[in-house]
Amino acid sequence: MTAPAASEPRGRSLPWLPALGRPRACYHLIIGTTCLLTAIGLVMVLSTSSASQLYAGQSPYSVFLHQLVGVVIGVPLIWVLSRTSPRVLRALANPLMIAAIASLVLVLFIGQDVNGARRWIELGPVQIQPSEFAKLALLIWGADLLARKEELRQLNDWRGLLMPLLPGAVLLALLVQAEHDLGTTFILLVILLALLWVVGTPGRLFTCMLALIGFALLASILVKGYESARLFGFLHPGGGPTGPNQQAIQGQTALGSGQLFGVGLGHSREKWGWVPNASTDFIFSILGEEFGLIGTLCVVFLYAGLAYAGLRVARRMSDPFLRLAAAGITVWIAGQALVNICTVTILLPITGVPLPLISQGLSSLLVTMAAIGVLLCCARHEPDAAAVAVKRTVKGPVKRPVKARQNNEV
Repeated sequence: MTAPAASEPRGRSLPWLPALGRPRACYHLIIGTTCLLTAIGLVMVLSTSSASQLYAGQSPYSVFLHQLVGVVIGVPLIWVLSRTSPRVLRALANPLMIAAIASLVLVLFIGQDVNGARRWIELGPVQIQPSEFAKLALLIWGADLLARKEELRQLNDWRGLLMPLLPGAVLLALLVQAEHDLGTTFILLVILLALLWVVGTPGRLFTCMLALIGFALLASILVKGYESARLFGFLHPGGGPTGPNQQAIQGQTALGSGQLFGVGLGHSREKWGWVPNASTDFIFSILGEEFGLIGTLCVVFLYAGLAYAGLRVARRMSDPFLRLAAAGITVWIAGQALVNICTVTILLPITGVPLPLISQGLSSLLVTMAAIGVLLCCARHEPDAAAVAVKRTVKGPVKRPVKARQNNEV
């Protein structure tokens, strides 16, 4: 039932890129891709939001400064979580889950209603989206729960696998779906499936779970009018540039306008009211318009590098909790990026999922950076990386010999 141990040789350099064979290569790769994606996100939020802010008669830098504050808070958060003991993370599992459920219930009563969706709690000048924090809560709680069951050898039947993991995940998904947030509901279920896959769920049970989740999502789409309209627009595309399919059509126009090298930073025309949610859900289309195919491919490669590093950390991990956490975070961030990109390129129906580390949104940014911090914590406890750290601690800093000064006096 348990996932097999890592078979990849540790410490051996890869023939096509020797640097990736170093003990802390994944740790540095995660940091590098995160920094680059965050920098791209700040640039694109400034470029896209300035147009809508000027149109509204406000400062073009207000949204950018809001996002910058999130980065300033998120960087220390990454540093703290990356150096947190796994025991502390596991101790926070139940409190995080309880807080996530309580906040999701609270938002249904005192949440702000925007465009028919009640997802935000207003705290002074900022708005918090509890559904974003539910992703991290489910991940930590589920990883800790399955790790304890694996350590106690309680994963021998379907009850040991699914109880109480499945009821807890379903409760979070139902509360998020009550806020009319299908995209986040989908990501929560993806995290659940990732945890079940990594822990070694039998193929027949996993297939049944996949079919059940697919049926539930389809039923939810067909019941609600606006979600079924999105599905119908995806299956039967068409209409004018300002009709029901304006977001999809104008997003495609923006991507096509960029061609190979783009029209240049800040020179997008589609962000001036043509592409709805240009700084959030459809920021990838404006990125493609301003930086072209080269820019979009660079962003895709950065997400691919982050996914490679995260899965490699999970594969090399011997601790069950860290293995589950690393794999779950990687699938969550990479899967969310894939869904957003496929939505913009009309390979999937519009779901309203932000692009991790790039889209505007304080809650999404902070939660993603917190997840990166946990992933870095896993990378630091990778067996080879931990052995190097212990060796450095024992030996202490290397002191260079100081040459004696020659006395040339006669």
